[in-house]
Amino acid sequence: MLKQRDRLTLSLSSLFVALAFAGTAPAQPVTPGQPAEGKGEVVVTAQRLFDARSGRYVDSPQVLIRDGRIVSVGHAGDAAPAGARRVDLPGMTLLPGLIDMHVHLDSDPSYGGYTGLQFGDRFWSMLMVPHAQRTLMSGFTTVRNVGADAWNDVGLRQAIDEGKIVGPRVVTAAYSFGATGGHCDSTFFPPSMHQQSEFSADSPEEARKRVRELRKYGAQVIKICATGGVFSRNTEPGQQQMSFEDMKAVADEAHLWGIKVAAHAHGAGGIKDAIRAGVDTIEHASLIDDEGIRLARERGAWLSMDIYNTDYTQSEGKKNGVLEDNLRKDREVADIQRENFRKANKAGVKMIFGTDAGIYPHGNNGKQFAVMVRYGMTPAQAIQAATVNAAQALGREDVGVVEANRWADLIAVSGDPTQDVTLLESVPFVMKGGVVVKGATAL
Repeated sequence: MLKQRDRLTLSLSSLFVALAFAGTAPAQPVTPGQPAEGKGEVVVTAQRLFDARSGRYVDSPQVLIRDGRIVSVGHAGDAAPAGARRVDLPGMTLLPGLIDMHVHLDSDPSYGGYTGLQFGDRFWSMLMVPHAQRTLMSGFTTVRNVGADAWNDVGLRQAIDEGKIVGPRVVTAAYSFGATGGHCDSTFFPPSMHQQSEFSADSPEEARKRVRELRKYGAQVIKICATGGVFSRNTEPGQQQMSFEDMKAVADEAHLWGIKVAAHAHGAGGIKDAIRAGVDTIEHASLIDDEGIRLARERGAWLSMDIYNTDYTQSEGKKNGVLEDNLRKDREVADIQRENFRKANKAGVKMIFGTDAGIYPHGNNGKQFAVMVRYGMTPAQAIQAATVNAAQALGREDVGVVEANRWADLIAVSGDPTQDVTLLESVPFVMKGGVVVKGATAL
């Protein structure tokens, strides 16, 4: 999702969230200025633990945490360090903290079309603070922010990592970019307003330079727009807008620096060229064809298909000011994308959980699980897409699985989410880095 605004610097307001450890642990407020990760030793027990690698349960788990990291995963009753704080979750299912691979934390769906122009530039950076908090409280302890204005996501990540505000781990793309006049450019204004992206790339040489510039100032993943889009003006989703040569230059340069590439790609041609160019994750993939599915499977590209959000955009978009042309494109690709999700998953393509949150309200990320199950995944597969698969696609070995040496990012729900995945729409317990950020004495 793109918004048409000037560049701005990130300014963040102070925030206080009083939260506590469950069980017998004393209250431990999470406040600005506190370290982002927990200190000391914590023992967590529950009725069962979802093993993201196998998709099966471990009964009566006991997770030992030290200084925010998991030390070991055993069984209830195992020896525990004297003085360790306890978080006991009887009757609950423990899972890894969830990962959303496609969000826009400085976007708010309440303002569509031109309605966002009524606000000053700093408005959007302010909104990132509550958006990040809602996302974390919904159980998503890591997100990949694939495109933001004015380095907003970089500043947000830094503030969260410093413990100044509360939010998930944020993997930052900073500005997304593509061809001049394409989906990642500014396309809503006449020439007299001279609105354009300074990061558009119209040759392999420019593409390489954009990667270097973005990495220099905080991009941890590169996001390009290979095709037109739904919520831009004067582009169509199926149109390819970056050449194979341009995308290959991006992928080669990014991989040289050790970072991955995500490509916004709705159209079949753009999807296939992005995969051939070495792009790591394909975002949306709405119009993927059989050849594209085969290429993705053979070359190991991950598909991130946002198959929930059209429910929101079609019901609320007009009231929010979204232009009819954008709603028309949204309607045209919605069912096709969902059926192609079914086909790709059935074919064995690697799938990750990505919602495009910001197109719909932040904090509702978990609503996509049920749609993924409706279109062919088992609940366990949908959970794996948002845990172990997402961690692998990020190239990270510190999140996504409950095992030794990873961050103690944990969530818990009452009941069995492999039987009722809608339990993940309202998560009552959230721990990030060994600190309970949701779900105190009520549990």
